[in-house]
Amino acid sequence: MPQQSRYKNDQFEALMNDVILTLEKNEADRDLSLMVLGNVITHILNTQVAPENRETMADQFANVLKKSVQGK
Repeated sequence: MPQQSRYKNDQFEALMNDVILTLEKNEADRDLSLMVLGNVITHILNTQVAPENRETMADQFANVLKKSVQGK
């Protein structure tokens, strides 16, 4: 989901590669990978976002995800 970011590209790439390598190392199939990543996102929203902003942020994340798989 590439977007303008305040993070350096190499920082983003390194973290993303670590996550992918961990999933591959554990031979996580598509369903398990999506379940794990979904739970990670839920954890981040629940621990790092104020309760009153969680639903809005989850909606924004979902919309960006949808656009990224549509190629827009």
